[in-house]
Amino acid sequence: MSKGTLYIVAAPSGAGKTSLVTELVNTTKYITVSVSHTTRPMREGEKDGVNYNFTSIDEFQHMIGQGVFLEHAEVFGNFYGTSQAWVEEQLEKGIDVILEIDWQGAQQVRRLMPEVLGIFILPPSQKELHKRLTGRGQDDENVIAHRMAKAVSEMSHFNEFDYIIINDDFEDALFDLKAVIRSKRLGLDFQKGYRKDLIKDLLH
Repeated sequence: MSKGTLYIVAAPSGAGKTSLVTELVNTTKYITVSVSHTTRPMREGEKDGVNYNFTSIDEFQHMIGQGVFLEHAEVFGNFYGTSQAWVEEQLEKGIDVILEIDWQGAQQVRRLMPEVLGIFILPPSQKELHKRLTGRGQDDENVIAHRMAKAVSEMSHFNEFDYIIINDDFEDALFDLKAVIRSKRLGLDFQKGYRKDLIKDLLH
């Protein structure tokens, strides 16, 4: 059996990353999204082991010391991390794994698993990104300005990734995302293992 591929999908807030990844996973058999560990409280409707693996700060710190995580970060006082053992277990089963993390997390992952492939989602323009952020109607202009500045900073790291997808039209962007995943599984190295019995039979 061929191993699955590890992907990082990153994007600035408002680029549509989560919607694209959700639709990709819902319509593709052989791919999953990593379930992170977190110390933040469970919210209503969430399930342990499904949305996140919820854990205490002490346990999380112990896991850091044990080298459990491929990457980890502190966000607004809460810790988040990706289990390396879980990821490798999925890959050994031939399942592709997506990590939805930022460019800093991507750098951590590459140090431990340099074969990872990175996909960066970009908006079609700053004007459209601003429109999407204001369209949520949840933040004032100062907050929006801060988020726009952060987005520009994040987008400056696009050249650290292997693929760039522009999310102008959702269906087109989803097609492009699926094309990246499918092309990898059609590669010679993957097919030699995945189609081993068929190839053996054809050449018998």
